[in-house]
Parts: sequence; structure tokens; C-alpha cells
Amino acid sequence: MADLQDDIPAATEVGETETLPAGSFPEPYAPAPDQDAEPLERAHALLAAHPVADGYSGLPWALKHLPWYDLELGETAVDTDVPRMRAGHVAALFWSLHLPEGLAGDRAVGATLEQLDLVRTVTEGHPEGLRLVRTSGQVIDARNRGRVAVVLGPATAAALDDSLGILRVLHALGLRVLTLAGTSWASEAGLTRFGEEVVREMNRLGVIADLSGASEATISRATALSKTPVLCTRSAARALRPHPANLPDDLLTGLGAAGGLCMVPLTAEQTGPNVRDVADHLDHVRRVAGPECVGLSGTYDSGAAHPQDLADASRYPYLVAELLRRGWSETELALLTWENAQRVLRSGDFVARAAQQRREPSPAKIAELDG
Repeated sequence: MADLQDDIPAATEVGETETLPAGSFPEPYAPAPDQDAEPLERAHALLAAHPVADGYSGLPWALKHLPWYDLELGETAVDTDVPRMRAGHVAALFWSLHLPEGLAGDRAVGATLEQLDLVRTVTEGHPEGLRLVRTSGQVIDARNRGRVAVVLGPATAAALDDSLGILRVLHALGLRVLTLAGTSWASEAGLTRFGEEVVREMNRLGVIADLSGASEATISRATALSKTPVLCTRSAARALRPHPANLPDDLLTGLGAAGGLCMVPLTAEQTGPNVRDVADHLDHVRRVAGPECVGLSGTYDSGAAHPQDLADASRYPYLVAELLRRGWSETELALLTWENAQRVLRSGDFVARAAQQRREPSPAKIAELDG
């Protein structure tokens, strides 16, 4: 797969001198939080050492409708730009390729490719702030060079048009996360035989399964089947707020036991109207599933309303300050903001390297397995 790396802009060679933006730190030089400082000061210091890996951004679709934008200088028409990500200590961002409801077949494939092309154009046009990445190692390299790592995905499963060949093409173009929902092979009834083959091929390629919005049967089966941890990129605790994308405690427990990651969205609809409500969900997921199972999902530029004090990508320190007031340790916060997401990406890379030595690309067709 080495030839596919040519699609990604080359990183600066190790040893070249490069100036980092003010307020950002390579990992070895990040200052430790001062336990006597005010919570917001401590939050900034902690995030300098353990920045945010944000699990969901709707920026590609938002930018699609703007005639002109400059994310490096700042862009008031969206919730996310480079200055606000610097202020919020965001070092990695999962860029959603989700589609409006109703798109399917060739239209879904085409719209996904157009969004993917837009992401490439945007990242290439903002080289001082953004870097398109494929692997967990490239995420670290981008962070240490003062860039925000852009991870492609999640994309909607409709973009595959029931074809594993299209899955392989999307992966070759950089896709890292795919949402398993809204198809005949990942439905309320769970995964069909073809759906299970999709998950196996995703493991072989290193594409991570996103189960937010999937049925409970699909979540349970995909979590058990996948050889790499799964994500729920936009799911909070259903025990606190009965939103259909939020997870009940039994699924949270199973997700935690399988090493998966529940990325709690910063949306008023799913978590509540203020920062304390979001912290309540984070507390609940940590308690039920464990600190290794909880992450953050800004869901900025997705059309969702956000809680008070969490209006855009610059506001993560306010959430971390609230968690510090609640007694979260530095270790738990480091897992929440950065380490858990990195662990899932590293696992996907490792499993894919091993699987590609043992397994050829799947020739499965939906008509053969589910017909």
C-alpha cells in the first residue's frame, strides 16, 4: 500500500526547522498543568500537553456552500477555522463526508467523491494550518509540526453503493472512518452476511467502523465482529437524554469491554443546553464504560445547535475546566482529549498491516451473499 501514500502531501523531513504557532507545543515540550492555578488556566496548560482529537466536523459540507473562505485568517461563516482551533487546542479533526438524507446509489457515490475532492482542495490551500493524514503516525507528525491533522471520515455507508470495490477506492483516496447505518446490509435487523464481509474488508484496509445512528443489533454485531475497536462518533448517554443516537448503558458497557470509543457530541439536542450537561454525559460514559471509552465530538458546522459556552471550536478549554472542577485527573483528561482516539487509529493501522499479509481483497458481491 506504500504507493498510496503519494496521494498525501509529503511531511517536512525530520530535522528541518519549522516555527510552531504561538500557544502550540510539540509533545515533548508541553508544560504540565499547575495544580494551584484556576481551572481555566489549568485547562489551557493541560490541553497544550494533551490536545483535542475532535471526532466529527461538518466543515466540508458547510464550505461547499460558501463562495469564498480563508480558514487560516479566520472565517466567521463557519464554526471552525485555524485560529479557533488553535485557541481550542484542537490538533486532529475528523472531517465528515456525510450526505443529506435521500441520496443513494450513483448520486451518493458522486457526492462523496466531490466532498473528498473539496477536503483535498481545502487542506492543500491551507498548508500552514492543515495537513491531510492517513495514519496515526502522520497525526503525531502533523501535531508536532504545528498543523491540525485532518482525518477523512466518517462517510456514509450509502457511498459504497453495495460495492466493496468502491470501499477500496475510497480508502485509496484516504477514507479512514465509515458509518454503518442506513443500508440494506446494516439495518434494524443487524448486519447481513454481506454486511459482515464489509466489516472484515474494512479491518483489512484500516477503515474504522462508526456505529452512531446504527441499530442496536448492528452495533452489537459489528462490535463483536470487528478486529479493531469501533467508534461512535456522535453518541452520548441515553440514560440522561433519550435521543435515538445516544447509547443505552448495556451498549456502552459492551463498547467499553471491546475497547471501543464513544465520542460525546457537543450538541444541545443530544447532551443538553449548557456545558454542565455535556460534562454530565462524559461523567456517565466514564462511569459505565470506563475512561478508555470516552472521547469528544464537536459536531461543529453540522447544523446542530451547541450548548452555552461551547459555541465553536475554540471553547474546549471551558469544557475541560468544568471536568477539572469535577475531579477528573490529568490521566483521564489525556485519554478523553487525545489518547483514546489515537489508540483506535493505531489499532486500525496495526490490524490492517497484519490482515493484508493473510487476506486478499474480498471479491464478495451483495447479490451472492444476501440475494
